[in-house]
Order: sequence, then structure tokens, then C-alpha cells
Amino acid sequence: MRTTEELTELFRAQGRKMTPQRQRIFGALQGDVTHPSAEAVYEQVREEMPTISLKTVYQTLNELTELGEVAALDLGTGALRFDPNVDVPHQHLVCTSCGKVRDVTVEIGRLSVPPGEVQGYEVHSAEVVFRGLCGRCRASLPAPGDGPDGREARSPDR
Repeated sequence: MRTTEELTELFRAQGRKMTPQRQRIFGALQGDVTHPSAEAVYEQVREEMPTISLKTVYQTLNELTELGEVAALDLGTGALRFDPNVDVPHQHLVCTSCGKVRDVTVEIGRLSVPPGEVQGYEVHSAEVVFRGLCGRCRASLPAPGDGPDGREARSPDR
């Protein structure tokens, strides 16, 4: 993602409205590896600018997405997430418990839909998402032998 100053110039050059609120949104995204939702960006910016509206955050994030400066991701975490890391190809790790998202670079090779399965689609891209438990959620699970009666806790599917 470009710097706040570069994004400001890009918006101005395209005749887009430039405000201190938008500049603060740009700054909030710089180096953010958490893939924040619009609501998370809003909460962060609101700490410094209490009068900012959620609509302004959504509008700015949508414009950044249109310009290719952030990627909008639907990773099944309950909210659209925004990834400012658009310069380096990567995949995502998603915690199935808390929804934490992180970038991971994995050499996957060439993915393609087999010719007999394309079903009339013109495929432009593919995404790989790795799902599991982050370290914090894994650490909060009961250890074997931590069942209520001192025996190993058993999952319902065992």
C-alpha cells in the first residue's frame, strides 16, 4: 500500500474528495497486518477523531479497493476484511475460533480448473485460505487429562 502522502495525491489527482478523516484512515491502514474490518478501522480512527462516521470509513475503504490499494476479503469471519498488503502475492491464515487473519506466503504452483470442469466460466484468479486455530486459541483449549473428572476430555465426535 502506498504512503498516506501518496494516497492523498492519488485521490486529489483523480478528483476525489480529500479530508483529514480520509488521511487518518490511510494512516490507520499503513502496516496493519490484522486485516481489519471497516468497524475496526472506524474504532481506531474514532479514538483520534470522535466525529468520524462509519459511512466515511466504508466509503474510503471502498474507494481504496476500487483503486487497488487495498484488497477486500470475505474470509468467512463474519465481516469483510481489508488487506493493505497488495504488493506481495500471498495467502491467508484464518483462525476458525477468533477470526484472526494473517498473511502467509506459500509456493503453491499453478492452480487451474480442469478443462472439463470450467462450466463456461472465464477464470481470472484463485485464492487459497488456510483455516485452523491461532496460537492463542490453541493455548486456551483444555489439555488432555483436563476433563471435569480428571480423565481425558473427549470431543463429542470421538
